[in-house]
Amino acid sequence: MVILEKTDAVKKREKGKSIISFPDNYIMIDIETTGLSPDWDSIIEVAAIKVHNGEIINEYSSFVEYNDELPEFITDLTGITNEMLVGAPAPKIVIKELSDFIGDDIIIGYNVNFDINFLYDYFETHLNSKLKNDYIDCMRIARKLYPENKHHRLKDMVSLFDIKVDTEHRALDDCRTTKLVYDNLQNIIASKYKDKKQFIKLFSQASKWVNAKEITTTKTRFDETHPLYGKKCVFTGTLEKMIRQEAMQLVVDFGGEVQNNVTKETNYLVLGNNDYCTSIKGGKSNKQKKAEELLIKGQDISIIPENVFYDMITSTIENSEAKNVNTTPFGCCGRYKECSAEKKCIHPDEERSEYCQYRKNLESGKIFY
Repeated sequence: MVILEKTDAVKKREKGKSIISFPDNYIMIDIETTGLSPDWDSIIEVAAIKVHNGEIINEYSSFVEYNDELPEFITDLTGITNEMLVGAPAPKIVIKELSDFIGDDIIIGYNVNFDINFLYDYFETHLNSKLKNDYIDCMRIARKLYPENKHHRLKDMVSLFDIKVDTEHRALDDCRTTKLVYDNLQNIIASKYKDKKQFIKLFSQASKWVNAKEITTTKTRFDETHPLYGKKCVFTGTLEKMIRQEAMQLVVDFGGEVQNNVTKETNYLVLGNNDYCTSIKGGKSNKQKKAEELLIKGQDISIIPENVFYDMITSTIENSEAKNVNTTPFGCCGRYKECSAEKKCIHPDEERSEYCQYRKNLESGKIFY
């Protein structure tokens, strides 16, 4: 497992500001990648649309050279195959073209911090420059408008607004879809608030605090070999894959414990994104600073980014999938008895669980076990 040791520095990207605004002129972006981590994975497709006065005036899209075999799951998810990437331009060419296309415009996207982190690293590596455009995350707007909704993924907003989508998880199509969602979000704001300034002020108000002591589980049996079993975890920053309460729930469901603050007993500090918190200076929260102090003193604590935490969760499920590949009739992870008990799919990766046939049975009210 990857951890940040005493001498390791958490990478601080000198990005533009994450803002809440509603410009008439902007660039909508989306990328497709081989995985979740900018450190280990690669961009295989980029797309952007240029919007002026609310109308699309230009589009850009390109595959990106990738000299390895694509993970099967990525092909299943995106439809992008190894053959489609043959002859694709080198990353340096694509990123230079994208940079010219973006210019100094504000960037908008859905869960856009994911895209920004990848692109920032590519700008540094291939152009020796920094991507410093301010950016707007449509998911933040959706979460604020619909706090009662369980999920705020792009496909959830597509369903909510009854938007017709022919293709998912392809960069240019997702750009166009995100623009339609963004337009709908603005229409809802116009109908519910006096003006956009009133809505924007909501983001300066404190969010509801989640008390770690209130996170409990109904499970009585645990896999004692799981890396989170018996471990104490603390979260800092905004998670990009799930809300903090969901992540905390996963920890306790695996037999771990969540804490509000870093102590000498803490085993893992999970780093989210601090870009949304204006009170944090230098990119490090007080929790991270405390954890680093404990590391220097020799304390047994690991500081891990969100994607490593996510890998810890899914690795056990993937092992279960491998063990059950010939025994489960549903093409799933083999934990359908637990899903039956919970009356819902328990796989933490919602995109992967889309392919589970038993999940579809659960959603239609059919419980077999």
